[in-house]
Parts: sequence; C-alpha cells; structure tokens
Amino acid sequence: MQALQKAWDDACAAEGSAQITIPFGDYLVGPVLFKGKCKGPITIQLDGNLLADTNLNRYTSNWLEFQYIDGLTISGRGKLDGQGTTAWPHNNCPDNWKCKLLPMTMSLSFVTNSAITGITSLNSKFFHVNMFGCSNIDIHSITITAPGDSPNTDGIHMGASSNIIITNSTIGTGDDCVSVGSGTTNVTVSGVTCGPGHGISVGSLGKDEDKGDVVGFNVRNSKLSGTANGIRIKTWQGKKDAKNVEPMMVSGFTFDDVVMENVMNPIIIDQEYCPYASCVESEPSRVQIKDIKFNNIRGTSSSAEVIQLRCSKTHPCEGLELKNIQLQYIGNDKALKETAICENVKVISSNVKPVSLLNK
Repeated sequence: MQALQKAWDDACAAEGSAQITIPFGDYLVGPVLFKGKCKGPITIQLDGNLLADTNLNRYTSNWLEFQYIDGLTISGRGKLDGQGTTAWPHNNCPDNWKCKLLPMTMSLSFVTNSAITGITSLNSKFFHVNMFGCSNIDIHSITITAPGDSPNTDGIHMGASSNIIITNSTIGTGDDCVSVGSGTTNVTVSGVTCGPGHGISVGSLGKDEDKGDVVGFNVRNSKLSGTANGIRIKTWQGKKDAKNVEPMMVSGFTFDDVVMENVMNPIIIDQEYCPYASCVESEPSRVQIKDIKFNNIRGTSSSAEVIQLRCSKTHPCEGLELKNIQLQYIGNDKALKETAICENVKVISSNVKPVSLLNK
C-alpha cells in the first residue's frame, strides 16, 4: 500500500504525462487514496492482481479512491480482487436502509476526461465501480464478476455525472449490472452482456426527495441473461410531509436492440419501488417519467408479465413508445400467457407481440 501511495504521489507531482506500472504478480493492498489535482495526465498500467485487505477495520471509506483527477487512464489485463466473500455476511443493507456501507472497490469522485479499459474487477465487497461528479468517462472492454447472491455488488453505478460511455464489457453481479442515479446526463451503454444480476437500472430515484434530473440514457446492442430484471426504471413513493416538492424529471431514454434471455422482468417501470419489508413512503411518486423509447427488444422471460409499466398516479408517464417488442414467456406454468401491466400511462405501440393488453 505504501509503495503504491508513494508512486501515485510522485506521478501526480511530475510535469507532463506519467505512468505507474503494476507488474505481473499478486499484491495485498489496503485502502489507497489517489488524489489530485495532478500536474499532468496519469496512466495506471495494471498487469498484476491487487487483492483487497479483508480486515474491515482497515477501511474508513472505500478501497481504491480516485478524487479530483483530470486525465486518468487505468488499463491492462490485471485484476482488482475485492475479496468480498468474508465481507458479505456483514452486509445488512437489504434489510436496513440505515446500514453501514462496506467498501467499494473503485470510487471515482470528480474525475474527468478519463478511461478504464481491459481490467477485471472481482468479488467487490460492495459496488465495483462508483462514479460521483464525474464527466467524460470511457469504460470499455472490462469484466466485472461476483456471485449472483452477493449483496449490493453493483457493477457500475453513477450519480451526478455526465457523458459516460460503457462499451463491450461483461458484467455479472449480485445487484444491478449498470445503475444510473440522480443528476446524471448523457449515458451510453453498448455491447454489454449482463448476468447474473438485477439488470440495467435507472434509480432508485426520489427517496428523501433527492434532486437532479436524469436525462439522456441510451442502451443498445446489449444482452441480459438470467437476470432478475431487464431494463428497469425504479422510483420511490413520496412522503406525506413533502407536498409541494417539484417533480424530478426522467426523460430522453432509448433502449434499442436488446436481447433478453430467461429474464424475470424484461421491461419494467416501477414507481412504487420498496426493497424492504415496509416503507414509510405512502404518497404517489413525485418523479416524472417521459419520452422513453423501447425498440427491438426480444427474447425470453421467466415471468408471464413481460412488460410492467406501473407509473405514478399524480405524475403519469408521458411519451412512452414500444416498437418491435417480441418477448416469450418460458416459465413452468404452461397455462400462463404473456401479458402487460400498464398503470397511469398511455403507450404508443406497434408490433408488440404477443402482448395485447397494451391496446386495451
């Protein structure tokens, strides 16, 4: 850890471009802070494997923290092994929203004009990659993997970020493969294979009246296999003591050329999201969803409700389009047929088969 920290400090202080090379081999590393502002762009060439310390008492925050950096490149064939197996039993977040968070593998805060390519993130204790306040980030040809039952091991999460591109990558986790939080704009996901996991998600949004519209999310040429959800937008219900809050906007999304393979909920908008046994929120969601396009979505579903559009009573979904949707139920109950659930929404649809409820 000390050697890696010194290497970063030296590279950050160097004039012009600098490179840190982590050679082939396995290295046990505790939490490290990579902080700018630096005098020039820095490349971390990861050829070896970094193994996270398993002693949770060593962490005050996350494992690898990147802050206030412009021009960061992380590349190579190496691995970031979060060694999360021993940490996951300490995660009670699925049952307690006030839980203490476990360390994320990579946390990027206010990082700009940067790229992550080629590397593998394995068995993170919590999120694999988290971005906050970032812009112009290119993530491509990476692998993210954790068991399907590992809690909160989101692949790539982002909030308050813009111009994020994720391409040609394989993500399999115990939570969302890709998740988009509030205040995020202009995100592209292309050529991504997701599974296991909870799918590709926007949200959850609207809890504690969080601010920041989500505008411009494009997913194309991707595949989801064996996931709990396919393409999902999830928002919390509102609280009774927040009557005059302006609605958060979710708009300008396109989902095109996406294959579903044995996915539980291929297309789902859930504006009554609550992952716990009970929630204090009871008012309709104050998140306004509009201008969402689903095109050329095809494959198989393990549930008969292949399309679920449950929108807010007070802020109904607007401008939803479904075209060229072909989803087949392959569950065990042969008496069931494919259906769509549509609440508080008018849908423009064409060639949506065999779902007939959209037209009723």
